Amino acid sequence: MLEVVLDKDPLTIIERDFRGLYSGQVGVSSILGGQTAADRALSTLDISGYASSRSQVYPKNKRGASVLSPYIRHNLLTLGEVHEAVHDAPFKDREKFRDELYWQEYARHLYARIGVRLFENLRFSANSVSKGNGWPREMLCIDEVVSELETEGWLVNQSRMWLASHWTVRNEMGWLHGQERMHRELIDGSRAANLLGWQWTVGAGTGKQYGFAKWQVEKRAPGLCERCTLRSKCPIQEFPDEFPMHQLESDPILDHDPDLSRTTGPVNPIRTAKAEFVLLTIDSLGDSDPAMAANPDLPVIFIFNQQALAKMQLSSRRIAFYLQTLGDLGSRRQLNVFIGDPYQFSRDHAVAVTHAPVPSFNKFRDLAEIHPYPWLRRPHSGSIRSFSSWRRQLGR
Repeated sequence: MLEVVLDKDPLTIIERDFRGLYSGQVGVSSILGGQTAADRALSTLDISGYASSRSQVYPKNKRGASVLSPYIRHNLLTLGEVHEAVHDAPFKDREKFRDELYWQEYARHLYARIGVRLFENLRFSANSVSKGNGWPREMLCIDEVVSELETEGWLVNQSRMWLASHWTVRNEMGWLHGQERMHRELIDGSRAANLLGWQWTVGAGTGKQYGFAKWQVEKRAPGLCERCTLRSKCPIQEFPDEFPMHQLESDPILDHDPDLSRTTGPVNPIRTAKAEFVLLTIDSLGDSDPAMAANPDLPVIFIFNQQALAKMQLSSRRIAFYLQTLGDLGSRRQLNVFIGDPYQFSRDHAVAVTHAPVPSFNKFRDLAEIHPYPWLRRPHSGSIRSFSSWRRQLGR
């Protein structure tokens, strides 16, 4: 394994240690990684007006989005912490904001239950496999949003829907390739949330596609169309034609979980040996990581998965966000960072790990300790066919 010494700024470290393991030009997002940055963002959170402004795209100073998703995705902030933090907010804003938190939790429950099945059309047929570029940048709205994706690694949900719809519904490219392109850039990149968002936008989840048209741009990004060179011949002047989607054969696992314990992970810590290290995963990088909190005196290890990075070719901004986070953590805990094989390390050493609700967690073997995942609400065995049916099963 290659040790990554956090002795330089993230861009220098990336150029020195991550050659061949990232895509695009070297850069860093203005959204800073780390527990310190996450705590600061949460302490200043004000969601007043969120219900009416969360979908605003431009101008940026009118956006109501919280920009907490990079911290939530990596459990620097848990969904439970953020849910509680807005208890005094205006009712309408609080309920809408919490709905979005529950959508994130729904994505995690769905992915934990069906795993890689989420890479396939869930309920309705949609073009998933054809390759190509679904974001031609002649339109200013697409150019601006893709530029923000590439330079910041973050987008409001509305513009993510624009890109997903334009890629697949308008330009008829496969949604799997589109979501992979977006996932590569997003510093909050989550397979669960990204795959689910694309499924629902392109109609694979609901049977109804989200049509992207000039009307949304004029409403959510006023003034943008007037500056576009195609303003007099806009290719998205009208909504795309709707066409019926073929409903797929019902998958029983969407209605009932046959192995809830596997989906949920342990309810209490499982200890089979004395741990030598705490091993962090990308799904749990916060100071309150359960395995790390339970072992305050053990050294902490994080291993960038070399094989996965070589395959995924994540943007340097994603890697920089991780390096910032690890550098911040290293100021408070004994931490060593490597590039290599985390699964092999777990076989060679007695490690304590926090369960992660992702298929790759099953690659770990013979762990000394497994600690519970910090769910907002524990998964149930009932229907996850839709967000509404999942919520009903929660008893809310």
